[in-house]
Amino acid sequence: MSDPETTRPPSGRPGGRTHSRPRPGRAPGAIGIAPVRGDSVDWRGSVELNTAHCTIVVVDVEGFGRYSRTNPNKLRVRSGMYRAIERAFATAGIPWAGCRHADLGDGVLVLAPAEISKTLFADLLLGALADELIVHNATHPAQERIRLRLALHAGEVTYDDHGVTGSAILHAERLLDAPALKRELANSAAILAVIASGWFFDEVIRHSEDSRAGAYRPVDVGGGERPATAWIRLLAARAVRWRHKG
Repeated sequence: MSDPETTRPPSGRPGGRTHSRPRPGRAPGAIGIAPVRGDSVDWRGSVELNTAHCTIVVVDVEGFGRYSRTNPNKLRVRSGMYRAIERAFATAGIPWAGCRHADLGDGVLVLAPAEISKTLFADLLLGALADELIVHNATHPAQERIRLRLALHAGEVTYDDHGVTGSAILHAERLLDAPALKRELANSAAILAVIASGWFFDEVIRHSEDSRAGAYRPVDVGGGERPATAWIRLLAARAVRWRHKG
C-alpha cells in the first residue's frame, strides 16, 4: 500500500479546530456546500475536500469512567495524561505545538503533519510515554493511576470549519476500541498497550531496527465491512528508558 501524497495541514486553533483559507468567491470556512436559505438546502453543489496526509495517534485511559473515580480523580488523571503525552513527545523529538490535538474526554486525538518522521513515533514515543506514566503513577493513589491504550495509523485527513474527519481517523479509533487490545491490557500488568494498523506496521515499524518490531504480534480486527490485521505491543511498567538521539 503506497503512502498517500504529503501535504501540510492548514493552520488551526489549539484543540484540533481547523480553519481553511477562504477560496475566491467563498465565505471563510466554506467547503463547497451551498448555504442554508430559509428552511431548504441546495444539495446540487459538490463538496470540495480539503485533505492532508497525517500520522494519527489516538489515546485513551483504561477505565476512565469507573465508579471508584471521583470527578477530582478524573481531572488529575486527565492532567497526568496530557503531561505524560506532551513530555513523551518532547523526549521523542516530536513538536507537540506542530501537531493538532482534539480532546476526547477520556483521551486525545493527535494529528502530526507528514513532514514529521513516522519513525519517531515507532522508535521513541512509546517507551518515553511508558516512562512518563511510571513517573505519574508513582506519585498518585490507585484511583488516579493511568494505563493507556494507544493506536498508531497514518492516512488522509479531511478538514472543514468544524474540525477533522476521514476514514483514516475512523480506522484508528476502531483500532483503539478493538476488543483484542482491551483484553490484552486488562489481562496484563502493562502500563501501555499499543495497536498499530497493518499499514503503519508494514511501512514503518518493521523496517526500523529501533522499533522492537519483534515485540508486536498480529491480531484480527476484522468484522464489519472488510477484514483487517493490526499489530499489538504491550509495554510493562518496568519499561527501559528511551532517549532521543541527537
